[in-house]
Order: sequence, then structure tokens, then C-alpha cells
Amino acid sequence: METPFPNQPPPYEGRNLYATDVALQAAVARAGAGFATAALEQWGATLGAPATYALADAANRNPPQLAILDRRGERSDTVTFHPAWDALMSLATAAGEHCAPWDAPGPGAQAARAAMYFLHAQVENGTQCPLTMTYASVPVLARNGAPPAWLPRLLARDYDPRPLPIGAKRAALIGMGMTERQGGSDVRANRSRAEPAGDGAWRITGHKWFFSAPQCDGHLVLAQADAGVTCFLLPRINDDGTRNAVRIVRLKDKLGNRSNASAEVEFDGALAHLVGAPGRGIATILEMVQHTRLDCVIGSAGMMRGALAWALHHAAHRVAFGRRLADQPLMTAVLADLALEAEGATALAMRVAQTFDAPADAPDRALARIATPAAKYWVCKRAPMVAFEAMEVLGGNGYVEETPLARCYREAPVNSIWEGSGNVICLDVLRAAQREPAAVAALVAELEGARGGNALLDAHVTELSARLQGARDDPAAGRELTQAVALALSASVLVRHAPPAVADAFCATRLAPRAFAGAAFGALPAGAAAAAIVARARGE
Repeated sequence: METPFPNQPPPYEGRNLYATDVALQAAVARAGAGFATAALEQWGATLGAPATYALADAANRNPPQLAILDRRGERSDTVTFHPAWDALMSLATAAGEHCAPWDAPGPGAQAARAAMYFLHAQVENGTQCPLTMTYASVPVLARNGAPPAWLPRLLARDYDPRPLPIGAKRAALIGMGMTERQGGSDVRANRSRAEPAGDGAWRITGHKWFFSAPQCDGHLVLAQADAGVTCFLLPRINDDGTRNAVRIVRLKDKLGNRSNASAEVEFDGALAHLVGAPGRGIATILEMVQHTRLDCVIGSAGMMRGALAWALHHAAHRVAFGRRLADQPLMTAVLADLALEAEGATALAMRVAQTFDAPADAPDRALARIATPAAKYWVCKRAPMVAFEAMEVLGGNGYVEETPLARCYREAPVNSIWEGSGNVICLDVLRAAQREPAAVAALVAELEGARGGNALLDAHVTELSARLQGARDDPAAGRELTQAVALALSASVLVRHAPPAVADAFCATRLAPRAFAGAAFGALPAGAAAAAIVARARGE
């Protein structure tokens, strides 16, 4: 029998992702979601199991396949998935990741679901796309008169991929179709046309350049009606059992998110139901977009934590030049800086999720209008950088597909691009600063709550408050302002609730004048408690 090679880290898999994340546990408690602790511990164990990582690997090595025609030459537009995809979807829907805050509302429900989503993102992000869109569609459909058969099935904790009319389904999922080839983010330039069908239904003719995800049971889509851009619910299968007139042109060959299907489609008089008022489609669907942006933040923060955890595990068990990697001063600094980034993202994501639990007239809901896009911009921009640096900790082993860090690196950019790329998001922050004084007031009040905890944060907040009062519609300044908002929010949560070693180092590396611009991970200031930061990130 061969002797195993020495100095090989043990398998990473087989851990409880929730029980080993001190920062997430603290954020859950702060957000009033402690009632979900047992469920999150169970979910963390399920996700951290070797079998779940194997499913994630298989789902990405075997992406969905499109069959436009069946064996008789008839149009079928069928997308088939590897069984690993279905297994992952079954786990997530049984846990209620797509519906929990609507199925069981109450204080802390949104934050509890955010923690669930955060854990899932560490293992396989592609399956989260239809879960997010279904979660985000529920309040829109509930408020705007969805056909009665839909909502009960969107709230069902079940997974039913069968192509059947909605009335014959155990459960249903929702996708989206907003962008067209000539408009992209400018959905007012959409050319798809909706005409009344005479029986309360509508018929849509046109196309969508991105249709996510075509296997869903229904899609919220935008099309031009006489009154302007209007929102519709477009079923995959009609009530009579026939396929709706949605023709899949091709599946996108994407950099990442490969386990999930995204399509280009054409509508040939496709049946649809009106959602909201004619001509108010953008306003109607923006509520859905706000929730999908929240998930972009949570998912990217979760990917950061997942990448960090793999790096910490490797460095704790690998010896180089006579010492553990984790104890080498330069590596300790890199791990600590990655931990600061991940904990800052966790704190920000969970604080934004908490605002979604607040009543409609509460200051937190006003805060959400500026905090959500700011967090979406910053956290999603940082995720690929964290994935890359974590991959480098493992060296060549991190670059190969046997570890999920290469997949994480490919996956990480999607949330920055999806639901509004960087400049679109920054314009939203500028608009909120200019036109929503309640949002600015709520943001300033939130930041002032940490006043006195760190001198660098105090100075940053003073300057930011003045800039917000004089915000101009200047795209050149929009990115800097949005970054400043996101970093201030992250720092304010850490200063109030994290250990001083974490909070002070975060402020010193992210808020000090010119200290952060262009810096690589690991450039910590002298005196930073790097070892203590790493120990916290490891759950010690």
C-alpha cells in the first residue's frame, strides 16, 4: 500500500457552513432572525456535505442542453438539465429559499432568508437564479392581480420541473425577460409589442436578448402597449396544455453561471397576462428588481465567504518553508485582508436585508432605496477580486477545476452585470441622493449611529454627508460616491458590532485617505491584528 504524500490538506468538504461563520451568526442575531438558528445550522450542514459539493460540480460540468425540435421534427424548445441540478433545486425549494419571507412573514424573516441564500451561494450560485426571480416576483404579483392559480404554487416548498399548465403543477418558478438586443439596460427602447387578445389576455410579438431562465413556468416580461412599456406574466405552458409561442433561439454560452440556462427567445403572438397598469411596466417591475439586487449583494457576499473559507482551510494545513502557510507573515496579512473584505460584505448584505423586513413607512425602508444599489455596486465589484486572491492562496491547485475556486472566479462577475451594471447602479444612487431626501436622511442617521467609534469613519461620514447634500447627476463622480456610501455603511456596522481588531483594520485599510486606492490584498497597516482577524474568520 502506498504511503500518502505528506503535507496535503485534508478535504475541505464535510463542515457546517453556518456553525463555522461567526460573523454571519452575529449578523443573524442583530437582524432579529435568531429564531432561524436551528434551520440555518441544518442548512449549513446540508450545504457543507461532500455530496452537495459533488452535486455542484456535476451541475456545472454538465450544463443544460437545448432541443429545439423533438424526434419527429416538431418544435419542442426543451431545455434539459443534469440530475444534479434538479437535486440542488429540490434541496433549496424544500428549505424555502424562494419563498420563506412571503410564506412565513414576520420580524426577521427577510434576514433569515438572506442568511440561507448566503450559505447556498458558497456552494453553487447558478441554481440561485430561478430561486431569486421567484422570490422577487411574489410581492409584484400579489400586489398587481396575478391569476389566482399562480401565488399558491410560487409559495409551495416543492420543486416540480414538469412542463404542465399552472393548474396541474405542485409548485412553480418565475423568470424574467426585460432586455432586448437594441436596448440593453435602456428598456424604454424595447420593441416587443403587446396587443389585447379580446378576452382579457394579451399577445406579445418580438424578442428578448436575455431570457432568464427559460425552464421556469412563467416569466415577467416587458413589452410596448399603446400606453407605453407594460409588464406581463407570460406562462410557459398555456391552460389548455399547449406550449406558449415562445421560441428559444439559443442558450447563452456564458463565462460562468454555467449550470443555469439563459436564452435568447422570440415571441410569436405569445399569450400573456397584464401585471400592473398599462404603461407602468418599468415602475411595476422595479419592485422585483429591488429584490433581485438584494440577492446580488447576498450572493456575492456568500461567494466571498466561500472563497475565503477554502483559502483559510488550505493555509491552516499546508506547510511551506518550515511553517504553516497561515503563520507566514505575508500570508497572514493576505488572509486577514480577505477576511476583512468578506466580513464587511457580510455585514453590509445582512444590514441591507434587514431593511427589507421594516414596515413600508419606516426609516429603514427609505434607507433601502439608497443602500441597496450602493451595496449591489460595491460588493459585486469586489467579489471577483476576492475569488482571485483566494485562488492564489492555493497556488496551482486553486487554478484547476478540482477545487471550486476556478468556478467561483468565473461565477463572480455575473452579479455585477445582472440587474443593472455598474454605471446604471451608480446613477440610481445619484438619483436617490438628489430626489429622495428621506433616503439621504435615513442613511446619515444610520452612519451617525456609529459616531465616536472610529476617527477615520467619523471623518468619512462628515465628508460624505456634505457630498450627499450637494450630489449632482455627474457620472464621473457617481462611482466614487457610491463606493463611499457602501464603505461607510459596512464600516458603521463593523464599528458598532465587530471586534475592534476587525473594525479598526477595516477603517484603516478602506477609509484612510488614499490608503485603499489600487492596493492589493495584504497591504495592511503596521499594528493591524492580522492573526486575530484570521482566527475570527476561521470561527475560533
